[in-house]
Amino acid sequence: MNNRRSGTAGISADDCAAIQVCHLNKTFARRSDGRTIVSIECLDLVVPPGEVLFIVGPTGCGKSTLLNLLSGLESPTSGEVLIEGQKPDIHHDHLNGILGIIFQQDRLLPWRTALQNVEIGLEIAGVDKTRRAELAESWLYRLGLKGFANSYPRELSGGMRQRVAMARTFALEPQILLGDEVFSQLDKITSQKLGADFHLFAKEQEMTVILVTHQLEEAIQFGDRVVVMGKHAKILLDVSIREVKEKGDAHALCGKIEDVMRQEDTSIFRQKDK
Repeated sequence: MNNRRSGTAGISADDCAAIQVCHLNKTFARRSDGRTIVSIECLDLVVPPGEVLFIVGPTGCGKSTLLNLLSGLESPTSGEVLIEGQKPDIHHDHLNGILGIIFQQDRLLPWRTALQNVEIGLEIAGVDKTRRAELAESWLYRLGLKGFANSYPRELSGGMRQRVAMARTFALEPQILLGDEVFSQLDKITSQKLGADFHLFAKEQEMTVILVTHQLEEAIQFGDRVVVMGKHAKILLDVSIREVKEKGDAHALCGKIEDVMRQEDTSIFRQKDK
């Protein structure tokens, strides 16, 4: 098993990377007493174009904060985040058409139909009415929602709503896709089916993907690489799943990841008890 550590020298010089995280630090001031809380500490990470990267780790280790920084929803305390060589900023549109995000909640607008919800990103991007309707209808069809274009969110199941959310993102054809526990609120069977569709379409469009998940089976089945994070987003394990699959060591990898996470949980609890 070939383990890679991401804290690699010369990381900032990798011009071919789709995503670069360089010496990233993120802290928050606690409202109750002003105490500084460290979320991410000195993180380096490089994701090449077309790679599907899964991030796993215990709750509170900084995974979701990292996605917020990658999407421009938050700014680093220090260090740098680059998406296709550009700094993400939610207040500017320079990454429109490059970066797509799928959230844990579907975030559909209740007063818009499924078709209109899929169209919303295309509207913002300035796509003409005829073309955006074509794209929206095409993606609803591909995601198994033929006949539901005029349905409102309240008339759809949780799995169907998440399919609409996926269609909304895929219709924009982003180069880079971020997802945070995308299927965690769905039942196992629905989650597995949606996961398979998601990864099929992401591969078809040659997207670079970063997904946060607690589902190790999903990561090993669909990912190219898995990163295990510990406290303050410290990288504990960085493994090429492609190489693991070629060697037939997928089951062993799952056990190793579980052991690493178990040890990290124990370490965190011990530090809290001091």
